[in-house]
Amino acid sequence: MNELTEIDGRARRASERRESRRAYILDTALKVFARSGYHQTRISDIIEAAGIARGTFYLYFESKSAIFLELLDELVVELRKHIVGVEQGPGAAPVEVQLTTTVTRILETVESKRTLTTILMREAVGLDEVVDKKLQEFYGNLHGYIVLALVEGQNMGIVRALDTDIVASCILGTVKHVMERYATLDPGAAVDVERVGGALLDFNLRGVLQT
Repeated sequence: MNELTEIDGRARRASERRESRRAYILDTALKVFARSGYHQTRISDIIEAAGIARGTFYLYFESKSAIFLELLDELVVELRKHIVGVEQGPGAAPVEVQLTTTVTRILETVESKRTLTTILMREAVGLDEVVDKKLQEFYGNLHGYIVLALVEGQNMGIVRALDTDIVASCILGTVKHVMERYATLDPGAAVDVERVGGALLDFNLRGVLQT
């Protein structure tokens, strides 16, 4: 092993240790937020739970809100992966199947990050200007996705004439409420995301009246 390779190896290991420590602090902070609530949590609570020095904390994060923003970014990035356009053309799955898949994957993400979503739903609104902006941007993207799906459905002749903007807001409202309800269940309670996603889409596509 030459000297350059050895230096590169040390740098890589040091970088991996930093990333591991950063992830550990994030995970610890999330647990403390869940236990005590974001507003009641102090930086000293996170430091104590993580078993680190105050100086170590500030090497990675400048504030409590910086931690929350990073956790929020991770969730939003994961959710955005599933907001994709409706495919058309030969070989494309039926629109309803595509929409069901999208809704189910969003709910699966909420389920896998239930602790963070619970904190988000209970405490994040009005928490911070940057947080509000990120949430508005995400929900705006989701609203736009729903509008596009409705318009494409109209072009295909499977969605009746309606106000796509208002209807998209109504659909988004049901999605947000379902996300909130299932995110805030007892952490040990299982959620059948396929059943929930299917019922959510069925309601928004067909309503409740016999036809």
